[in-house]
Amino acid sequence: MFLISFHVDFKKALVIYPSILKNSETTRQKEAYCFLIGGNVSDLKADEFPGKVVKIVVPQTPGGAFDALARIVAQKLTEKWQQSVLVENRPGAGGNVGMEYVAIAPADGYTLLMSYAGSHAINGALYKKLPFDVEKDFAPEATLAVLPFVLVTKSNAPFKSAKELAEMGKTKIFTFGSAGNGSVNHLLGVMFNTAAGIKMEHIPYKGAAPAMQDLIGGQIDMVFTSLPSVAGSIKSGTLQAIAVTSGVRSKNFPLIPTIAESGFKDFDVTPWFGLFAPAKTPPNIIRKMNQDIEEVLKNPDVIEKFNSQGADPFITQPNEFAAIVKKDILKWGEVVRTSKAQID
Repeated sequence: MFLISFHVDFKKALVIYPSILKNSETTRQKEAYCFLIGGNVSDLKADEFPGKVVKIVVPQTPGGAFDALARIVAQKLTEKWQQSVLVENRPGAGGNVGMEYVAIAPADGYTLLMSYAGSHAINGALYKKLPFDVEKDFAPEATLAVLPFVLVTKSNAPFKSAKELAEMGKTKIFTFGSAGNGSVNHLLGVMFNTAAGIKMEHIPYKGAAPAMQDLIGGQIDMVFTSLPSVAGSIKSGTLQAIAVTSGVRSKNFPLIPTIAESGFKDFDVTPWFGLFAPAKTPPNIIRKMNQDIEEVLKNPDVIEKFNSQGADPFITQPNEFAAIVKKDILKWGEVVRTSKAQID
């Protein structure tokens, strides 16, 4: 064993010893190698990425828009990179199980997190103790899509617009169901209460499905939910769409007004979906993946498949995505505190 005491050109070393880098499974191993040859882990060539299977961790169960969007992108990246991109579902604890798995994964770009505003921007305020920091332990890589939420009720509801709901809510207590305390469905109701100056009663359920069953059965008055999940019921007339929560109307359901149009001009909530890498992933690898994902999101086939899920492609640069995450953590944190929701 001896130490190298002379300078070795890093770029030449990459040519001489490429197998060392390709076979280094962790960032620590790569850093050690780069130190010996006088280089830096951030100097690793982005055009050589990926050199092995890339894994996208979805912290939800299979099925639904969350999982579907990840699989659409994984398929297209597989075709582009000529390297397998696999989707692995790791559900549990409101997304925290999958998030923790990625937070402690090697920061080499080969393990990614599929996340969305509902868990990434809310969980930090909702859970008393988390084994990771939602800002410090993840590197925003690329947004994928935005998915509108909608306020739905039964077709025979006494109100037909968000404005009428706000007016009637001043003299009558309406109920709204959700997938549980601290869920996006719950917090949207809290936000509307604040905006309209009313006090709708929150009825939490263990998941969105039983809440929808009780809405259809007439046990509760309304639910805020993702538009794709109730598209069929809206089209069939089983449910009535009152308003979407986004600032602009949905391209796929242009006849549904926005809550903002009913006089609540600052009401604009459109949950995003995006990919994160573990913190300290080399910036050039982040940029490489962001550029490739942008190309994928511009693909007409991907746009069509996203739209079939009720989602619209959403393209940003890593720094723009980081700013969105930071802003949403502050916004949703305030809503969580207003709701007094807390999970041990």
